[in-house]
Amino acid sequence: MKRILFALLATASLSLAVDPPDTTGWKDLFAPDLSNSIAPGKWELKDGILVAKDHDTLWTKDSYGDFILDLEFKVEKESNSGVFIRSGNIKDVLSALEIQVHDSADGSKYGMVAAIYDAMPPSKSMAKPVGEWNHFTITCKGPMIIVVFNGEEVINANLDNWPEIGKNPDGTPNKFKKSLKDFARTGPIGLQGLHGKAQAPVYYRNLKIKVLE
Repeated sequence: MKRILFALLATASLSLAVDPPDTTGWKDLFAPDLSNSIAPGKWELKDGILVAKDHDTLWTKDSYGDFILDLEFKVEKESNSGVFIRSGNIKDVLSALEIQVHDSADGSKYGMVAAIYDAMPPSKSMAKPVGEWNHFTITCKGPMIIVVFNGEEVINANLDNWPEIGKNPDGTPNKFKKSLKDFARTGPIGLQGLHGKAQAPVYYRNLKIKVLE
């Protein structure tokens, strides 16, 4: 009986894990010379590693609607950044959903790494220690946003469940001036530059994207 129970528990644990996608043939989110980005002079791509030199967000020139974005990132102590998706206006970061990149909870579960910033916390903390590479797979399909963080699904959100301005489904307030249900379903993708008091860098690599039909 104990062996059967152990086997069931092991199977249940394994079912939580999500293998990273095979990105063979996927498009690089940013060209090696950053020519397909906006404001590339504030960022540097060297030896396959992308890092901000200033506070400016690095935006794609192209817009994306339904897609899978796969990437790795590494933080330093007090790093604070994020992956903006489907921006409605690149001059207003609050017009885009932000998948938080942070070395801590930023004082709130809604600011911890892998959260949809100010809207939904991850189901669990999967962050690796400062200085180690982390892995995101972000899927956007219609109203659905799914984030797999270091091999486990931590966000499964349906934006249609956010019909009210300034309010999350759990009753907590958010700072958005539009309901997430009404956010743009297509737009540029961005990486937030140096941010926060420490201005500590975040390093990105292997940013690959696949457009979904």
